[in-house]
Amino acid sequence: TPKQPKRKKSNIIMFVGLQGSGKTTTCTKLAYYYRTRGWKVGLVCADTFRAGAFDQLRQNATKAKIPYYGKRDESDPVVIAAEGVKVFKQKKFEIIIVDTSGRHKQEEALFEEMEAISNAVKPDQTIFVLDSTIGQAAQAQAVAFKDRVDVGSVIVTKLDGHAKGGGALSAVAKTGAPITFIGVGEHINEYMQKEEVPYQLLQRQVHQLHL
Repeated sequence: TPKQPKRKKSNIIMFVGLQGSGKTTTCTKLAYYYRTRGWKVGLVCADTFRAGAFDQLRQNATKAKIPYYGKRDESDPVVIAAEGVKVFKQKKFEIIIVDTSGRHKQEEALFEEMEAISNAVKPDQTIFVLDSTIGQAAQAQAVAFKDRVDVGSVIVTKLDGHAKGGGALSAVAKTGAPITFIGVGEHINEYMQKEEVPYQLLQRQVHQLHL
């Protein structure tokens, strides 16, 4: 069960997922979701693997008016994650979202890095970001992540009418991690809690899945 954040304490949320799943955009969307509901939110860019990751997060965060932390000249993501969380904790931020490098289950070194970040920041919740367009392949990936870090919930991206969405969602269901949000577009507010998703969209995408 995903943990609900608590007011007036630092809630650390770590994002994990495949490269190209829309993770960095999703981090900003969740940060914006909480900011517009009155939470004090900060973003930490601990993705040192992908060129341009920090710039993307900085642009997204600036547009959404969300404070961010990152270091261009630091190559160790564990150091950045730990420092960023420490800075935001000291400033009494309530939601601290840590973006990590995209990786897939064949990349052992990146999985070890992910575990090291998790051990360093001790997240209250780890969210797996899933690109629905990979369909049934989602199951093996989701299970691989869940075996290494404590995935508490899943956010599904790119579910705006793609045929493979149902396969991806049913694959996730087998991991036991609940889907909490669904991304339905590129824009910062194109983002829905599962309960808000139009019934027709779910019927079309997940007729085989009892949500």
